[in-house]
Amino acid sequence: MNLGDLLIPAAAAGFVLIACALLFMRRNRPRVTRSVMRRMSRPNAIPADDITRTDRYHLTGREFLNRFYRLDLLQKLEENLWQAGIYARISDVLLVILLMFTAGLFAGEAIWGMELVSIAVGAAMASLPIVYIRVRRQRRLKAFAKQLPYALDLMKSSLEAGHTLLRGLQVVVGEFADPISTEFRSAIEQSRLGLPLPRALEEMLKRVPQDDLRLLVVAVRVQSEVGSSLAIIIGRLSEIVRTRQRLQQQIKALTAQSRMSGILVGFLPIVMLAAFSVIQPSYTNTLFYDPTGQKILEVACVLDALAFLSIRKLLKVKY
Repeated sequence: MNLGDLLIPAAAAGFVLIACALLFMRRNRPRVTRSVMRRMSRPNAIPADDITRTDRYHLTGREFLNRFYRLDLLQKLEENLWQAGIYARISDVLLVILLMFTAGLFAGEAIWGMELVSIAVGAAMASLPIVYIRVRRQRRLKAFAKQLPYALDLMKSSLEAGHTLLRGLQVVVGEFADPISTEFRSAIEQSRLGLPLPRALEEMLKRVPQDDLRLLVVAVRVQSEVGSSLAIIIGRLSEIVRTRQRLQQQIKALTAQSRMSGILVGFLPIVMLAAFSVIQPSYTNTLFYDPTGQKILEVACVLDALAFLSIRKLLKVKY
């Protein structure tokens, strides 16, 4: 059978399965959102409907997920979903990852016919949803950090006008867009349900792990226990946050050349190999068709990835 004849139905089946999974997730979005929001209000608890046992001796799918959840792997993935603003169930995300892995496995087997390459392609396809979650999480956290100093200024003005902190948070919710309005609205709703405001802000810190926000949470907690002028503290905190963000931008500007050099060094072997494959294929045939050359190419790919990650690690400044 021709490889193309096998690739087309495998790819079509993978895309159909993914489309069906996404359609099912979209139909159940309101119920899923309510379930996730209940879970967000109790981050350390397992929902009661997820620990129902129907058989004493056989594990159901939910019980298996609950036991796997206790390994903190699914909990970490769920926290990343919250931080990315994606309110979906873990089972739906795992289904999409599994379908992507299956589609990549079939595609790799159909094109290259090598087990290791097929597994690598499947793993790369399965990592795409996780990469999307991470990218969206980083963008949302950056957007929150940019809005935070202006929100602190508005809270300071509200406190100086004689309003309470809860009223100041309501003003921020009404004046700002997502993500800061969504997170503050969740904290206000938790406070209305009986959770103390400092504790509600601590729960928000779990959904938005920002050091600048941690300073606000500590200030509110200290003020609730000791008592002080919260408006002065928030005003000073706003200046500190702006100074930290200015320092971060300066660090990015100073390390821009080194980061660009690392990117060029990491992608230069790939570009040169592709160029020689097009200009003079006889130079690279040994790497692609000879068993020894294939092993050398695999080792080179691993070393190049390790070098890229090492350069990125060295250029990451902690302050």
